[in-house]
Amino acid sequence: MTYFEELKNITKLIPTTIVDFSIDRERTSPPTQASSNFITNKEQGDWAEDLIFRAINETSKNYVAVRYGKSDDLIAGDEGFNKFYNEFQDELDTIGKRPDLLIFKKEDFDSSIGLDISKINHSIIDDYVKKAVAGLEIRSSAFLIDKYEQEMKRRSRFHLEKAFEIKSQILSDYEDLLKQKNEKYIELLESINEENVHIISFRKPSWKATERLQNLSSLFKELKDHINVIQKRDYLSITPKVEDIKVVYKWIEKFNVPHYYFQVFFDKSFGISFKNILTLLTEPDKEGEYYEISQDVKNQNKTTIKINTRKTVPVAYKIIEPTHKGVRKEMGRGRLLFYVTFEGGTAYLDIENLKHLLNIRDF
Repeated sequence: MTYFEELKNITKLIPTTIVDFSIDRERTSPPTQASSNFITNKEQGDWAEDLIFRAINETSKNYVAVRYGKSDDLIAGDEGFNKFYNEFQDELDTIGKRPDLLIFKKEDFDSSIGLDISKINHSIIDDYVKKAVAGLEIRSSAFLIDKYEQEMKRRSRFHLEKAFEIKSQILSDYEDLLKQKNEKYIELLESINEENVHIISFRKPSWKATERLQNLSSLFKELKDHINVIQKRDYLSITPKVEDIKVVYKWIEKFNVPHYYFQVFFDKSFGISFKNILTLLTEPDKEGEYYEISQDVKNQNKTTIKINTRKTVPVAYKIIEPTHKGVRKEMGRGRLLFYVTFEGGTAYLDIENLKHLLNIRDF
């Protein structure tokens, strides 16, 4: 069974409410203008791709990373952007979405066409692309994940302690009232522990007949508020967009090359296979702990799969931050955009984890 055939079998189990592979993707129209935030995010993504590109080529003895993803320095509002954008849409409909990087064994690497094949006509490189051992989609995130994790642990511990304090206070000071009003609340409170506090749910009472009942209702509200914070998503994620699933799958259908998502933070990087992403979508019992599906306000409300990085593979255990500088760009009609560019930085790869993720014996 080929790699693509394995994926095809998995897609049959994915609910059509998440991804319906029987429906053609919707072609999008070119955006009319870019924002400073958009360009900064693009620059950050380009930096992340270059970071992993350099790390692999400077570290590996047996493999070569090659730039492959369709990209251009044009942005909405630049002359020629609409032509570039529509050509990109045409390509998505014909071969799917190219990963940013391809990984080749050194003996299969064609030095005559070099380390960047992103602008070579695909009819020339089709057979060459099929020799790759992996395609990497590189995403970036403007976080230091270690500091984020530390803060989330502190937040969870604080609200957990407050919740247990209120639970104890209610049981010690108001048990008599609960017996009168509803003994099920006693059972509920006694059942709350560190294991189930992340999933427990209840409707807070709104008793007001006496001052003491009002105080009890207020304590239940405080308890629920603390539990709500504990239950909020507390992890950073690898974030494939649902609309990309089809076009990545289409590319794999044509080239049969294993595909992976890498998320680059400013201190570490994590990876997950596309096969694992599809498999997660067939396992609704893992929703919440392993992933969530939501509309991302920061990404034009596009539906995004947010995969818990704690459930993925660390591929770079340390990243030295890049330098950055502000840039002024003059657009049509004298409109000015100011954005940030990134340069340099170093990723220290976790070789054993990388080998395991990419299913290769050496590196």
